[in-house]
Amino acid sequence: MSPDQRFALLVRTAIGLFCVLFVYFLVADIWMPMTPEARVMRPVVRVAPQVSGPVSEMSLHNNQNVQRGELLFRIDEAPFVLARDKARLELEQARQDNASLAASLEAARAEVEAARAHADESRRERARAESLISRNSISRQQLDSLVAADQAAQAELLATEAQVRQLEVELGQEGAANLRLRQARNALAQAELDLAHTRIRADHDATVSNLQLETGDFVSQGQAVLAMVVDSLDLVADFREKSLRQVSEGNSALVVFDGIPGQVFDAHVVSRDAGVQDGQLIADGSLADIPSTDRWVRDAQRIRIHLELDEALPKDLPSGARATVQLLPGDNFLAHTMGALQVRLMSWLHYVY
Repeated sequence: MSPDQRFALLVRTAIGLFCVLFVYFLVADIWMPMTPEARVMRPVVRVAPQVSGPVSEMSLHNNQNVQRGELLFRIDEAPFVLARDKARLELEQARQDNASLAASLEAARAEVEAARAHADESRRERARAESLISRNSISRQQLDSLVAADQAAQAELLATEAQVRQLEVELGQEGAANLRLRQARNALAQAELDLAHTRIRADHDATVSNLQLETGDFVSQGQAVLAMVVDSLDLVADFREKSLRQVSEGNSALVVFDGIPGQVFDAHVVSRDAGVQDGQLIADGSLADIPSTDRWVRDAQRIRIHLELDEALPKDLPSGARATVQLLPGDNFLAHTMGALQVRLMSWLHYVY
């Protein structure tokens, strides 16, 4: 074979190999898509105290793993103890005020009975005087005096009844439903809650990261002072839209992590995001922002899916760790076989790289 013939054979072989690989990648992108755009995502919890004050005790150090309910740090509780004791005194004062009002109410009701008896007697005396005046048995002056006494007695009765109503309104409902007692109990409960909030505890099993807080630092209510990376893992992968046509929840997948090279892990698809930021319109009063490009073939839109590992990792990976995901949609044996070979090749490349 002449050199020209050998060169022509090499060219035809290269072109044939290129065509085979081109067709393979087109088919593979549909039936067994793979992406290196995958990450390990762990929820990051920003811890913020619910009360303000100086930090009196630190119970953790940077990069420490903590369990749910474990004490993280403590805020100086002295002012909150005083506030709780004050609320207790106010509750006791409310009970005493209610007892005093109840006694005053009973006395006022007794005065009403006395005033009513006096008013009834005055009314009877006035009636007798009015019957006697017609027979000229008493003077007009005596009648006027009895009429004035009756009117004063009736006014006194109205005044004592009004005082009873005022005391009833001021005292309110009796027992646990009393407004003054409920307000005092609420104030005490709030003071006890604030005191409990001086002990900041972990809400999740997590690892403290980038700790800058020190004993003596003043922390403000609602202001984040440390971050915790939760132990739960969310594996996200970004695929081109067309690559997800055959993918559904529950489909098998194989995962290779850059931090654990040479190992392949089984996983399955959990869910798919409903959209991306480019598909979100904000009603801010602006006109439509139409993206423009001078490229003949635009970039494909990527959609994010979420996966769950079927096995535990041999070591914890940090949030943001990179991975490669090979999807195995459907039940096609050949596609599953080629996909497994494809991702294992990537695992060896990552191991070498």
